[in-house]
Amino acid sequence: QVQLVESGGGLVQPGGSLRLSCATSPRIFNNAVMGWYRQAPGKQREKVALIITDGSTKYIDSVKGRFTISRDNTKNTVYLQMDDLKFEDTAVYYCNAGYTATFHYYYGAATSIPDYWGQGTQVTVSS
Repeated sequence: QVQLVESGGGLVQPGGSLRLSCATSPRIFNNAVMGWYRQAPGKQREKVALIITDGSTKYIDSVKGRFTISRDNTKNTVYLQMDDLKFEDTAVYYCNAGYTATFHYYYGAATSIPDYWGQGTQVTVSS
């Protein structure tokens, strides 16, 4: 059963924008820390942005001021608005809910927390 459904990737020129969406169930949305991660070819997966249920957020330095993570409580959906995209933003982007995002937000997490991943969506920044 798919718990997280992602959409919104694509091809964009440098300086352009994309918005990623991650839809989930109310049970997960209302209880889990959620986040966006990315994995570029030949590199390890890295966290990009995190959001907790009260809307507080964290970002990696390389996307601060360019990316915005947000939540829509009426749609049980988390978004990643990506502006001023750069070549180095090219990667497969994954949505996470639960253990991994909790661990990175709070620098620790109970291992009993379920961990959910989306299927990934490709973002390519190219001229």
